[in-house]
Amino acid sequence: MKLHTASHWVFDMDGTLTLAVHDFEAIKRSLDIPLADDILHHLAALPEDVAAAKYAWLLEHERELALSAEPAPGAIELVRTLHERGCQLGILTRNAYDLALVTLQAIGLGDCFASADILGRDEAPPKPHPGGLLHLAARWQVAPGELVMVGDYRFDLECARAAGAYSVLVNLPDNPWPELADHFAVDCAALRQVI
Repeated sequence: MKLHTASHWVFDMDGTLTLAVHDFEAIKRSLDIPLADDILHHLAALPEDVAAAKYAWLLEHERELALSAEPAPGAIELVRTLHERGCQLGILTRNAYDLALVTLQAIGLGDCFASADILGRDEAPPKPHPGGLLHLAARWQVAPGELVMVGDYRFDLECARAAGAYSVLVNLPDNPWPELADHFAVDCAALRQVI
């Protein structure tokens, strides 16, 4: 795939379009989740009443982070460039849908994404499951191979690989997952240079 001709882009949000502020180890300690466990998978396996209280705490914690979100270097310019080209733009996040909206407004990109193209943890199975990407491909009536998934973590790359989409890793000093990333850019500004 040639990135400069790609017209269907899906972005992770936290740590990709925004500066990474989630302290996942602190969240796990607050919710009494083993450090080796994935937060969402752990909560999904708990009894409903126990999980509900922990989800409520997590949502409130994430709301505070969303309200003070700051854009990652080059993210606004990258998304605006793609938006001005008429590209289809989506969000696939492990965060909650409502908080994705809050975050996008906070960083000034709320007008670039159709609400139906923003998928949170309740609208699609959490990454690395490919369900969210497959949903967007079907919604946009394109083959999954026409999608570009941009993220900052291996779950984003694994999701892209499982869906058959093109994977782009950003916002790291180097690429710790070369076998999963089809393209690597140190930040969104560097990615914008190649499109």
